[in-house]
Amino acid sequence: MTIQEIQADIIDEFSMFDDWMQRYEYMIELGKSLPIIDDQYKTDDNIIKGCQSKVWLHANLNAGDNVEFTADSDAIITKGIVSILVRTFSNQHPKDIIDANTDFIDEIGLKEHLSPTRANGLVSMIKQIKMYALAFQTKVS
Repeated sequence: MTIQEIQADIIDEFSMFDDWMQRYEYMIELGKSLPIIDDQYKTDDNIIKGCQSKVWLHANLNAGDNVEFTADSDAIITKGIVSILVRTFSNQHPKDIIDANTDFIDEIGLKEHLSPTRANGLVSMIKQIKMYALAFQTKVS
């Protein structure tokens, strides 16, 4: 699936809920289904700066020149947020990640329903994902 198709699926999933409490509960469920990052990657080098809670993000380039992300967080809402981003950008080509817009986050209403510190953390997560993609892009060009 392309990034745009995954984003459209996420928008559809969130549109099924009437209020933000239901959406928060859904995000928590998404966080629970996040593939756990290997403990060897839970290092200071993989902590996303700018997040209120601890968020670890690891990326590697697979044999098909796609980026695979794994992540974890010590906060359940944040874990749900990062799971949405991992689902969206994992197993995608670095150039597609770099070029992708993140308007779907606004469309599901996520940014407006987060505290300012969590919203800053979300921006930091996206920035780190794009930085990994940029680094891998130089290897596959």
